[in-house]
Amino acid sequence: MRAVVVGAGIGGLAATLSLRWAGHEVTLVEQAARFTEIGAGIQLAPNATRLLRRLGLLDAIAAQAARPSHVSFRTWSDGAEICRYALGRAAEDAFGAPYLLLHRADLHQALAAAVPPSSVRLNTVVVGIDQDDESASVTTANGDRLRADLVVAADGIRSVARQWLFGADEAVFSGTAAYRALLPADEVADLDLPDLGIWLGPGRHFVHYWVRRGELLNVVAVVTAEAKTEARTGAEAEAAAESWTARAEPGEQLREFEGWDSRVLDVLERAGQVFRYGIHTRVPLARWNIGRVTLLGDSAHAMVPFQAQGAAQAIMDAAVLGDALTGATPADVPDALDRYVRRRLATATTMQANSARAGDDFHLPDGPEAQARNARMSAYADEHVFLPQATGWAVDVLDDRRS
Repeated sequence: MRAVVVGAGIGGLAATLSLRWAGHEVTLVEQAARFTEIGAGIQLAPNATRLLRRLGLLDAIAAQAARPSHVSFRTWSDGAEICRYALGRAAEDAFGAPYLLLHRADLHQALAAAVPPSSVRLNTVVVGIDQDDESASVTTANGDRLRADLVVAADGIRSVARQWLFGADEAVFSGTAAYRALLPADEVADLDLPDLGIWLGPGRHFVHYWVRRGELLNVVAVVTAEAKTEARTGAEAEAAAESWTARAEPGEQLREFEGWDSRVLDVLERAGQVFRYGIHTRVPLARWNIGRVTLLGDSAHAMVPFQAQGAAQAIMDAAVLGDALTGATPADVPDALDRYVRRRLATATTMQANSARAGDDFHLPDGPEAQARNARMSAYADEHVFLPQATGWAVDVLDDRRS
């Protein structure tokens, strides 16, 4: 069978590899002139790394990663630890796969290196997707028409394919924006930071963890839109801009976190170039597929990153897609895509909602609500070794083959 995958981000690359693993011929179409992945850190829980092992890529990816021993939740004002959960060897033993911290570019490069160059069409803009009962096709800006038995639209949060399939539907600003930076490890060695730290405060939270074998500290500092402006003004529009390359004004991140624990401020002050981007999501859909065309990854279920599951869910989509199409013939494609969506939609939609709720919980104001949250988190950690969401890490999506 022949497939066309639109978009060479993490989801698109994983889908390409998964479909090739299932024995199909795949053409990967990407509008960029070369493979590139910007951004900074990414967390991969065992539900994703287990699937990367099946693709034969885990060793190469893990060689570029950091392996945190634990995650520590802390209060914003003085850094007091609310609770901690085990990761590292304990998590790998319990869930059969590691918890990894990576630079996005390292993950993207490992996935891209596994795709044969002959299967890739770079610098190719898709301007239309069509289908009939027998096949589907992708039309490019230069007039080429790529015919296939199925089309996978992994074209990201601003997916054009999603609008072609389901009508006008724009990405939604989440009400949060993030500052991000990467610092060399030796610049923060004196701060005694936890491997993975999440600091909770009113209207904000601060996350840091090591990437690239512990050589770099990845920093993500999240603020609510309400903390930046009171109305939909030009300033808020700037804060809401979804851009991995928009630079923060000098000192802006320090003003946003004024009064926080000195270690947070030290990290933010020592950061060189700081980038700012608005965090967007997509409204959940009742279905992702029509006929021979389906969505995958952020085009289907973009979510806020507050459970660190966006990339993992895309990798899981890709694995289930390949599994659903294993042994399929061209005539089987519509039913196979139905099975793929049935196996993935509810889980991904639930993760969207859980991620949004986590952000609300992280940003509670000082007072009774925050105190109750901290007490709840501490009590849970006293009885459980792993994070509450770790119950999902044990699920192997390739063992879930409901018809």
